[in-house]
Amino acid sequence: MAKKSKIAKNDKRKLIVARHAQRRAELKAVLASVRATDEQKAAAREELRRQPRDASATRVRNRDSVDGRPRGYLRTFGLSRVNVRAHAHAGHLPGVTKSSW
Repeated sequence: MAKKSKIAKNDKRKLIVARHAQRRAELKAVLASVRATDEQKAAAREELRRQPRDASATRVRNRDSVDGRPRGYLRTFGLSRVNVRAHAHAGHLPGVTKSSW
């Protein structure tokens, strides 16, 4: 089980990312645009720099939805490898079977 403070901080980051996502996309489009002038690109770069660090989506950590474990995360299930194994053995994941050979 991860510390509750770490889980809460990650949830707060998700909210900040969602709040700033549209404006960041607009600014990045200006930076990628061939038609934008150098002044527009410099202004967009400066505004991106002024935004909070946690506004970037790369700051959000994928965590297990059951216990918040940050390592061994499997996107398909939204669980860590530990909980995937436990849920699969218990039969809670439809279509997942234990392999043996």
